[in-house]
Amino acid sequence: MQHMSTKLLLSGSMLLGAVSAQAALPPEATLYKNPQCGCCDAYARHLEELGVEVTIIDDVELGDIKQQAGVPYGLGSCHTIEMGEYWIEGHVPMEAVQALFEEQPDIDGIGLAGMPIGTPGMPGPQESPYNVYTFTGQEDEPFMTL
Repeated sequence: MQHMSTKLLLSGSMLLGAVSAQAALPPEATLYKNPQCGCCDAYARHLEELGVEVTIIDDVELGDIKQQAGVPYGLGSCHTIEMGEYWIEGHVPMEAVQALFEEQPDIDGIGLAGMPIGTPGMPGPQESPYNVYTFTGQEDEPFMTL
């Protein structure tokens, strides 16, 4: 009987861990983009599938938003997201976004340069590793490779 209790306890702990990982994401985000960019809308849908309510703003100067966010030159992409206390630049895979909110490092945000195929919003198979960077004050450091 004790063996059965241990299994239930472990199963419950794993389930609780999965719930808390999802709960780490903020409930809302603002995505800034160009009006013509459909892949940005698709990225927003990925966030919404994780329970995040996304407001899309497509009538702002993206360069100003990126500067406000502290995105380093060369790390830019087609959209910038303000989410909780962080900025997310580009088509960052959800695994990295969730890790950001679980770890909560003292940074401005994370980014993935360009529009790599296979990332959320960019259909197709992954062609090469995704190098996600942290950034603070327009300086970047490696965060994770997926």
